[in-house]
Amino acid sequence: MIHERALVSPSARLGEGVVVGPDAIVGPEAEIGEGCEIRARAVIDGRVTIGPRTRIGYGAVVGAEPQDLAYRGAASSTRIGADCVIREYATIHRGTQEGTATEIGSKCYLMAGAHVAHNCRLADEVILVNNVLLGGYVEVGFKAFVGGAVVVHQFTRLGAYAMVRGQTRLGMDVPPYCMATHTNAVSGINRVGLRRAGFDEVRRRRIFRAVELLCRSGLNRSQALERLAGEPDFQHPDVEALAAFARSTRRGLCAWRDAAAESED
Repeated sequence: MIHERALVSPSARLGEGVVVGPDAIVGPEAEIGEGCEIRARAVIDGRVTIGPRTRIGYGAVVGAEPQDLAYRGAASSTRIGADCVIREYATIHRGTQEGTATEIGSKCYLMAGAHVAHNCRLADEVILVNNVLLGGYVEVGFKAFVGGAVVVHQFTRLGAYAMVRGQTRLGMDVPPYCMATHTNAVSGINRVGLRRAGFDEVRRRRIFRAVELLCRSGLNRSQALERLAGEPDFQHPDVEALAAFARSTRRGLCAWRDAAAESED
């Protein structure tokens, strides 16, 4: 159902059962999957693809031009997966360079006022709480949880299952499974999140020991990675994912903070 006051381009492609609320704007290059809802005063601009059953909240803006001085009108895009929730006044900007995209996976939840800048990549089931600010090219891993008013510098990565406490400031990478806090710091692993995701005690303890070795032991990154590769107990996909993330960092990894206050499990 399209409200009589909605402005929907005749060139836009809308799937079956799409609802568009009053004063919403849907541009000519939009492709919106079946069962989506575009609420009042939301704007879908540019080359935007939205997967089935996604809801776009009041006043949200999806696909607007990037806030990048280098942008010169390139044919870039925005892609959002299925079953996402984009709440009130969230903003998601398209990519900067020709043929690039800002990508949001499926089953993500972006709360009110969250900002996803150009060329960000969010994996499936990511949660951004109110007023999170992601700079350009930020990557957020599977099931990561980013607390309210967190600010993330461009090109920074947040690993899978990471949790970032509210008002944290990040310009360095947060390893998978970790709890990030303050400024560029980790304070342990995301124990609650891992339990909820089905990680048993043995897996959680192995991850904790691996994170300790990487972030708390005093070894440099190369030494820690060598230890992770050499100890039999660490030959497990969970640890291999952590090591691969650490090897590929360009901005460095967050340092350990308040380590003495943390326990294994």
